[in-house]
Amino acid sequence: MSAALASAASPDVLALERATLTAVPAPRLLFEGGFVARSFAGGTGRANAACPLDASPDPDLPARIARIEAFYARAGLRCRFRSTPLDPPGLATLLAARGYRPHDESLVIGGALAGFAATDTACEMLAGPEPAWMEVLATAEHQVPARRAEKLRMPDLLGVPAAWVLLRLAGQPAACAFVTADGELAGLFDLAVRPAYRRQGLGRRVMAAAGAWAAAQGARFAFAQVACTNAASLRLNAGLGLTERYRYRYLLPG
Repeated sequence: MSAALASAASPDVLALERATLTAVPAPRLLFEGGFVARSFAGGTGRANAACPLDASPDPDLPARIARIEAFYARAGLRCRFRSTPLDPPGLATLLAARGYRPHDESLVIGGALAGFAATDTACEMLAGPEPAWMEVLATAEHQVPARRAEKLRMPDLLGVPAAWVLLRLAGQPAACAFVTADGELAGLFDLAVRPAYRRQGLGRRVMAAAGAWAAAQGARFAFAQVACTNAASLRLNAGLGLTERYRYRYLLPG
């Protein structure tokens, strides 16, 4: 196995965090020590949270937390920290003392694209979130107006190649996904199947087509994020060979 392939087969937590931050952009940023705090329209968690990127001890952590809170106050958003294996020591304890509580635990999963990528001529690779794509995504969970506003702006903010995958059946939009190609890392997001078309294998087809597109851009390793409570998505991704790499959760006040 070449060194390049070996690195793609097992990217570390920092590499996956950076790739996901790139795939889920936000227009407002604050670099604060080992954190990057980001804000958008208040929709997607990753685009509206302070994310740790350095697990080293931070003697200035209490003051840093206060400055991050001020950043979100200026943006008119509730402060949100994303807790990962990259948390600096003592972060959870300090936040708990300030009234923060954990919410929405999720898994970051990953695996080799070669295990499931397959071209599907029925899948369209769109250059943006066209209305038909948004129509399908609207049937998924948590698609509040703020998330819709953020997704519509993504083509202008993304810094890596991306495709919005749409599968139609008999001319009707039935399933969708979003994929990025960041070097050897392919990010898979926004998988949705309209209720009338579920349990027909369309989710797997869309993911396979997204993987094939990313592989054509040079990607070799796929990653995704799935809520721990989403049993159907976890089963689907396990069937693709995407297994748990680590977990994260959000910490919010109150």
